[in-house]
Order: sequence, then structure tokens, then C-alpha cells
Amino acid sequence: MTSANKAKLQLQERVPLPRTAWKLADLAVLSLLLALLARRASSLVSSGGTAAACTWCWVAALICEAWFTVVWLLNMNAKWNPVRFVTHPERLAGYWAGDDELLPAVDMFVTTADPKLEPAVVTVNTVLSLLALDYPAGKLSCYVSDDGCSAVTCYALREAAEFAKLWVPFTRKHGAKVRAPFAYFSSSSGGGAAERGGGGGAADADAEFLRAWTSMKNEYEELVRRIESAEEKSLVRRGDGAFAEFVGADRGNHPTIIKVLWDNDSSKSESDEQAAGDGVPSLIYVSREKSRTQPHHFKAGAMNVLTRVSAVLTNAPIMLNVDCDMFANNPQAALHAMCLLLGFDDEVHSGFVQAPQRFYGGLADDPFGNQMQVIFEKVGHGIAGLQGIFYCGTGCFHRRKVMYGVPPGSGTGATKDSPSYKELQKKFGSSKELIESARSIITSKEAPAAVADLTSRVEVAKQVSACSYETGTSWGQEVGWVYGSMTEDVLTGQRIHAAGWRSALLSPDPPAFLGGAPTGGPASLTQYKRWATGLLEIVLSRHNPFLLSASKRLRFRQCLAYLVIDVWPVRAPFELCYALLGPYCLIANRSFLPKASEPGFVVPLALFLAYNAYNLGEYVDCRLSARAWWNNQRMQRITSSSAWLLAFLTVVLKTVGLSETVFEVTRKEQQQQQGSPSERGGRSPVAAAARASGSSCAAPGFCSASGRS
Repeated sequence: MTSANKAKLQLQERVPLPRTAWKLADLAVLSLLLALLARRASSLVSSGGTAAACTWCWVAALICEAWFTVVWLLNMNAKWNPVRFVTHPERLAGYWAGDDELLPAVDMFVTTADPKLEPAVVTVNTVLSLLALDYPAGKLSCYVSDDGCSAVTCYALREAAEFAKLWVPFTRKHGAKVRAPFAYFSSSSGGGAAERGGGGGAADADAEFLRAWTSMKNEYEELVRRIESAEEKSLVRRGDGAFAEFVGADRGNHPTIIKVLWDNDSSKSESDEQAAGDGVPSLIYVSREKSRTQPHHFKAGAMNVLTRVSAVLTNAPIMLNVDCDMFANNPQAALHAMCLLLGFDDEVHSGFVQAPQRFYGGLADDPFGNQMQVIFEKVGHGIAGLQGIFYCGTGCFHRRKVMYGVPPGSGTGATKDSPSYKELQKKFGSSKELIESARSIITSKEAPAAVADLTSRVEVAKQVSACSYETGTSWGQEVGWVYGSMTEDVLTGQRIHAAGWRSALLSPDPPAFLGGAPTGGPASLTQYKRWATGLLEIVLSRHNPFLLSASKRLRFRQCLAYLVIDVWPVRAPFELCYALLGPYCLIANRSFLPKASEPGFVVPLALFLAYNAYNLGEYVDCRLSARAWWNNQRMQRITSSSAWLLAFLTVVLKTVGLSETVFEVTRKEQQQQQGSPSERGGRSPVAAAARASGSSCAAPGFCSASGRS
């Protein structure tokens, strides 16, 4: 297609967002912070150290306030140039001259780690929503990583594969607006045919559709009943061909288990129409080998195994990864992502495409401060205007060659760019099949012939998922998800940006993906502790953003944007110290603030009022309540003095060799995927997601950023 035609069919638009008033407010708060520092320093100089105890309080306050000013500057940098991307999936047909076969294939990865904390029903709904995406079925393959090595999870997915043969054609035929069964049936129980995805109002719903809808709902309820009644021991006791590999398997010590639960190629012989339109994408179950003598690298290790397994089976140039509780809420999510992956003149602008996290079934006014609307609308869009949004660990479309460590502008297909077999072997490992698939991706040459029968490659897939396969290779360093931090997503995103790639923010309406936020305080704090631990590990490693900015191609402002979240645990000691100054001064009859009668009192008073008005304004601008703002302020104090502080101490102890970090899985709330809307307080998951609230807010006055579920 000529460049002129492409211009007419522009797939995406980068739209700067006006922010003049907010910039003035940023500068106003900054000026008050600087005035406070100047006043504090001048008071210390003029006092001449006459009152040692009082001077100590003022020095501590000065240090803390200087830190708060740094945090404010980091946030100003992150929010200064916000942009949004508008996508036009309806133009893809014209872009490819109506030939869907030219769309790139997508390998979809779903990760689960604990069948008790992450129930199989939750994972099944996510998988079904992905299998039913509006995208050529032959171009999609779904891989599920089960780090819990659960026969129940495997059984649930096998049952889901059978249900998908009914569910996928049904949703496409009736144009269902949401493709996760629990959300579809819950949201449609209170509305008409349009809400059910059948088109038109309730009066237009004919008897045939109602019969089909009722039958499908009964099938889904039966699927849920079978999954919830399945027991690990009874499945393993069968010892038949389906679950024989689970006999004697321990979740921490077992061989690789890979099962092709559905092969899309097998459906093509049934009918050309089904294969082209209503076919079901391939579904593969993977439980990687575990050994007590080998490190497993948490989620990063599981993602790298999925990358290698998919490379020797389907080898799609695009990879999508989602957590087990984050279902595809927009059936055109993949098409919107393609607008960003294919719509730039230079692919360097979309090394990966990240969708903001949105949540369903959240509690009103976000009492535990773990929903992300303010963060993504204010900080996320701002970072998107720099080198690009962070990789958040879920809801992200990756270019496979970017994950293989290919820098921008490489792999044009020229012979001189083609690495040798020995170079690839050293980088990717000894598997001949993996090396050939990697060569085709790196050089952008025609891929090896498609595997006619996925089951014929299972043994090869098991080879590349062995515990020892990565030994002596670049996996976890230059290739794949990066090891060395519990927040492997942020670390991997930093490596991609440091290579010179940019990223794009995917924010269609409705949201591309919806996930479940923890609905309890302890679960939220566990989540924040895990994130903060991983972020401090990054700061203290060779992957520190400053080092990447100095030695590689990470832009300086992007480096500062990463520091907004990387310093979360570092903020804990400063915020705790500042919070304790008040009680200490009250007990010791001292003061670390000017008296109300002194002229200098105006500065901290103005700062207090200005910051809180600024922060409340952000919540109002995001269509959230004052109660949500108050709840997030309260939880920010709790999180800082507990989760972040514990993370800080954990990494300090690990650094001196006295402790090791432990990956803690967050419980996924199964009750959110069951029952009618009335049982969940009268709101469907879809309706709840429309009002998902946000968390933001930093230390006395200073905004935090980013989060992941």
C-alpha cells in the first residue's frame, strides 16, 4: 500500500491533552515547597544551634521536606506532557485491503500460580474471553501457565475448551459486548437484548435468541458446577490418560506437563466457514518443570517458559499477556492494539502496547486505595507523552522480537543482519526448533512452515521448558522477561525502553481488560509490599534507571518517570519520620513548625491547603467522590508506614545477606464471579468497572504513581 493510502487510513492518532491550569497548579505547589525549605534553612542558620533538641527536629524536618520536594518534582515531570492515543480498528480492513489473513498472529499468555488463591473458575472466564475476541481464530493461540501444577486447573481448562465450541460462535453471532461468561450473564440479567449483546431493545429480542441465551446460560452454569465440584485427589486417582502426569506431582517438584487441549487446525477440516470465522483458537496448558535445586524466578520464569513453548508451537510475532483474573472486556481489544502496533510509520514507537488497569466489582469509594483510575488518567497519560507507558505486567501486547532483545531498526531481513547459528544457540539455548523460530522473528523473514499438528511438537516444547534449559543462555537477562526483581514487569519494561523502543497506551472505550482488585485491607497491603520490594531491588541493582539513562538509550525524563514508582519504599522512612515529629514535639514540648503568630506560619498553611485542593481536584476531574479522595489519603499513610516500610527492611536485610524475598500471591476474589448483580450490591461487574476508582497520593502532600494487580 502506498504511503498516501496509508495516510488516508491512519490507524491511530496521538492527541496531546491540554494541561495549562494543572501546570500552573504544579508550579504553585512547587513554589510553596521551595519557600518552606528556604524558611526552614534560614531559621536554622539564624538560630545558631542554641537549642540542640529543637535544632534536631528542624534538621529532620528540613531533610524530609527536601525529599518531599524531590518527589513532587518527579511527579511534575511524569504528568507534564499527557497524551492519549485514539485508535480506529474499523480502518484495518482498508489497511489490509480486506484480507484478514494479513493480520499478524497473536499468542495469548495467561498465568496462574495457586489454585486456592486463584480459583479455576476465574482463570476459565479469562481464557474464554480471550478465545472469543474479534480476531481471526486461526491467528490466535492461548497458552495457560499453571505454576500450581493443579489437576483441577487442567480439568477446568479441558472443560472450558469444550464449552468454547458453543460459546465462541454464540458471542460472535449475537455480537456480545463482553465475552467473559460471568460478566455477560450477570450484566444482562438486569437489562434488555441490547445489554445482552443481542442487538436492539428488549422488544426486538426474538424467541430464537432467548432460547439460545437461556441454553448458553444453562451450559455455563453446568460448567461452573463441574469445575467447582472437581477435587484434586479424585482427578489424580483416576490415573487415566488425561491426568496420569499429575500422579505423584508436587507443585514445587515435578516434570513439565504440556497438554494441547484444542488445536485450531483440527477444526479446519470440519468446515471452511467455521475455520475462517467461528472457529475456536488453540488452547494449550503448560505447567513448567519445577525442581527444588533450581531457581524458578517467579512469574518472570513462567513467562519465559511460555515464550519458548509458544515459539516452537505457533511462533506468533505478537504476544499478549494477562493475569488469570483480567478478562478481555472489549471484544475488539486485539484490533485496537493492532492499530498501535501497525499504525506508526516506524515501529520503534510501539515496542509494546499497554492497556491501563481497570477493575470490576470494586467497593464504593475505594476504601482500600487499590484501584487505579487517577493514577492512569493523570500519571499514566503523562508518561505516555515521554518514552511511553510502563509495562504493568498484564494487559500488554508485546512484539516477540522486542522480547528477544532486538534493538530498533534491526532485523530488516538482510543477510548481514542475520545472526549465526552459534550466536543464536548461545543466546536462546540448544533447541534447534527454537533457534529457527527465533531466527525468523529476528530477521523478519518468512516463518518456518506452520506446525500441522501441535501435539507433534509437545516433546520439543517440554525440552525448552525444562528447569536447566536456561543455563548458559541469555534468558532472563538480554532475552525475555528480566530476572532480579519481584516486579519483573517494571524491570522488563525498563530494559525495553533502555534499548531505544517506545511504548503506546491502549485506552479504548470500553476498557480493553478488566481485573479484580483485592477487596480487603490485608490483601491490598500484601500487594503493595510485593511491588515495593521489587522496585527497591531495581534501584539497588545494575538496572537502576540512572545507570540505564547514562549508559543506554533510556531518556532522562523517562528515567525520572520510572523513579516515581521505584522510590516507593525509599519514601517510607522519610514519611514515617515526618509523621513522628509531631508526637515527639508534643511530648518533648518542642516545635518543628512556626507558631501561628509568626509570619512564617503562612507558608506551611498555604502548602497544606494548596496541595490538598490540588489532589482533591484530580479526583473530581476523574469523576470520583471526595470520599474516594479521603480514603486514598488514609490508605496512603497506612501503606507507607506498613507495606512500604516492611519492603524497605526486607530488601535491606536481603542486601546484607540475612534474608531472602518471597513471592506472595494475591488472593483473587471468587465471589465476584458468582451470583446475580443484586447479590453483589445491585451492580454488575461491567457497571462496576465503569466507575472504577483510583488511588494516588503521596507523602504529606505529594502524589504517588502507578500500580499493578
